[in-house]
Amino acid sequence: MDHSNGAPASRELETVSCQDETGNGLSRRQALGAMATAAFAAGMAVFPAAARPKMARTADPAATKKAFVDKLIARMTVDEKVGQLRLISIGPEMPHAKLMDEVAAGRIAGSFNTVVRRDNRPLQEAAVNRSRLKIPLFFAYDVVHGHRTTFPIPLGLAASFDMAVIERMARVSAVEACNDGVDMTFAPMVDISRDPRWGRTSEGFGEDPYLVSECARASVRGFQGTSPDQPDTIMAAVKHFALYGAVEGGRDYNTVDMSPLRMHQVYLPPYKAAIDAGSGGVMVALNSVNGVPATSNTWLMQDLLRKQWGFKGVTVSDHGAITELTRHGVARDNREAAKLAIKAGIDLSMADQVYLAEVPGLIASGEIKMAELDACVREVLGAKYDMGLFANPFLRMGKAEDDPVDVRSNDRLHREPAREIARETIVLLENRNQTLPLKKQGTIALVGPLADSGLDILGSWSAQGVAEQAVTVKAGIEKAIEGKAKLLTARGANVLDDPKIVEYLNFLNWDKPEVIQDPRPIDVMIEEAVTVANQADVVIAVVGEVRGMSHESSSRVTIEMPGSQRKLLQALKATGKPLVVLLMNGRPLAIGWEKDNADALLETWYTGTEGGNAIADILFGDHNPSAKLPISFPRSAGQIPTYYNALRIGRPYTEGKPGNYTSQYFEEEQGALYPFGFGLSFSTFTLTDLKLSASRIKRGEKLTAEATLTNAGSFEGANVVQLYIADPYASIARPVKELKGFQKVSLKPGEARVVRFEIGPDQLKFVNGDLKEVVENGQFNVQLGLDSRNVLEQSFLLG
Repeated sequence: MDHSNGAPASRELETVSCQDETGNGLSRRQALGAMATAAFAAGMAVFPAAARPKMARTADPAATKKAFVDKLIARMTVDEKVGQLRLISIGPEMPHAKLMDEVAAGRIAGSFNTVVRRDNRPLQEAAVNRSRLKIPLFFAYDVVHGHRTTFPIPLGLAASFDMAVIERMARVSAVEACNDGVDMTFAPMVDISRDPRWGRTSEGFGEDPYLVSECARASVRGFQGTSPDQPDTIMAAVKHFALYGAVEGGRDYNTVDMSPLRMHQVYLPPYKAAIDAGSGGVMVALNSVNGVPATSNTWLMQDLLRKQWGFKGVTVSDHGAITELTRHGVARDNREAAKLAIKAGIDLSMADQVYLAEVPGLIASGEIKMAELDACVREVLGAKYDMGLFANPFLRMGKAEDDPVDVRSNDRLHREPAREIARETIVLLENRNQTLPLKKQGTIALVGPLADSGLDILGSWSAQGVAEQAVTVKAGIEKAIEGKAKLLTARGANVLDDPKIVEYLNFLNWDKPEVIQDPRPIDVMIEEAVTVANQADVVIAVVGEVRGMSHESSSRVTIEMPGSQRKLLQALKATGKPLVVLLMNGRPLAIGWEKDNADALLETWYTGTEGGNAIADILFGDHNPSAKLPISFPRSAGQIPTYYNALRIGRPYTEGKPGNYTSQYFEEEQGALYPFGFGLSFSTFTLTDLKLSASRIKRGEKLTAEATLTNAGSFEGANVVQLYIADPYASIARPVKELKGFQKVSLKPGEARVVRFEIGPDQLKFVNGDLKEVVENGQFNVQLGLDSRNVLEQSFLLG
């Protein structure tokens, strides 16, 4: 069978239109090119004088870069070109000594998972001193929500509804990663997730295209700054392209079968947003898209990414994905897998097993054209140029004499921003009778298997975060009440009861087991917890999932509270003491019992290095929670998928009317347990007086929606006003509503403020049945609310 797919022979540089954070038009190459001419001049010093490419001077950074890269490619052998497509990890795949030899031979483009400068420096020295063409390496790592300092997981970061928070996280993370010599991160992860059974739900920003797109832009800005060629910035590689969050049944690595319309309306916008923000890289997904694996999908990688979107950066396969094309059943062997990947435009082969072995032969036979190989090499070299590595291969590594003596030293952490950011991500779900904030007095019982876990509070993909440096919930509370109140503790239960599940989760860990079980019978542990609770004025229970349960390859068949933890909560409730439940988890859980029985309920996610202090700040009222859910919480796994912006249908269930012959599950109450955008405050906020500046506008015009937000309570705090647009009739079925804007507003007690949103073509456009962005005449409903369910509504006509 023919798998050539007609890949383009070359990728000429073009100016790609994008928007900065102020909405002003700019070129992606302008964003990267401010330092390009100087970088080129400095970069020439890396090469011996006789070997330096000769070219005419030009003031155009893009042209300068292109000339530099083209001259270098012209000097490369086939083996050297193939070497620039290989991304290798130190470890079982390739021991350090062999890696040094491969680098010296020019057969490695970069390394990942090596984050100690004294280990990486010899590799870079081998590249620039021993290899023929002196092409520098780059070093990559999964800096997803922190590097040395671990911040809340991305799902928690999205709950802040504050892009300054997300950008700050990425900025601090980039600085820390640079201090370890990292040049690129495989982040942000912007896969839309509407099936919380998927383990990687924790790694993304939730269910909504608009919110996730905003988070994508903020992340790229934070990682890359004004340009990825600065010593305190790293290149972003947005992932996983594409549709990975829609895997069938929420099972990791599974297939995705989806209409083009839904792709463009829901799942593709966040990747496009990251690319428009300047993301220098794209990591390719492991799943297939409508039967064609992403790693060999020419429509996805060429027609959409390169031609339609104008992406000019580097593409990276996921780990081992190219050889997996044989398991997908689209390649008969590794030779054909390499051919498919090159022709699709997969530039870098992560954990390469096939490019080195197969591509030279494919070139010799003519099955891969030299221009196709050069197109891939050009993007890898271009990424290194953009990262500033030709100008200074040791840009982020610095001098050996400046290497930290202790890479895990506490003074390398950024605890203050970690604590401040974590506080903005904690969602208050219930607060009956103003149980919270607690007073720093009396006796407090702290129970639960996650109350003193420094490892779990870091969450998955915690990079170089160290469990011993993390502040646990117990440590945070102890510090907050020191000298003022008494704290009693008990474990109460294990997170998990099934030894097979424990064995599975521990198998995922390379170094040592993460899930350590208390061997005592559950009844004994619960009895101890009840004894402690009976001596206290209030009980705080920390329950949920160990971090490995919300991770890659950790899809679940259920989203119920695992193990005997609910049995523990029921016993604590029976004591009659006020019960505060803290959830620690990376996905929505079915928490109907907790909703109905907890006196206060907090969704803390995994809050990171300073998590315990941040949680204590909320518990004792030193900070007023303002976070909102970035993903709907279903009542049960059987209700999945549950998301707020479903398409209109002919027989919708209507609250208060008979459910017969409508779209619903008849065994339980309809709708999400907690809707998208939901979150409480210690204070009482009201939103009133929605007004539109016009009842009718013409095409191209804009109007203003405004409402008054009032803090009617006694606590200073913030709330997120959310703008939703509903298009009740159109050329195709449209969602019941869509998020199109949000503002986080801080108010003092008794203060009121008018919140305004501008509504125009950007808020009204959608992708139609012809896959074109259009704005159609007709009625539009404008909704403002403090969550997606409870809104004020007014209408206007367009046209």
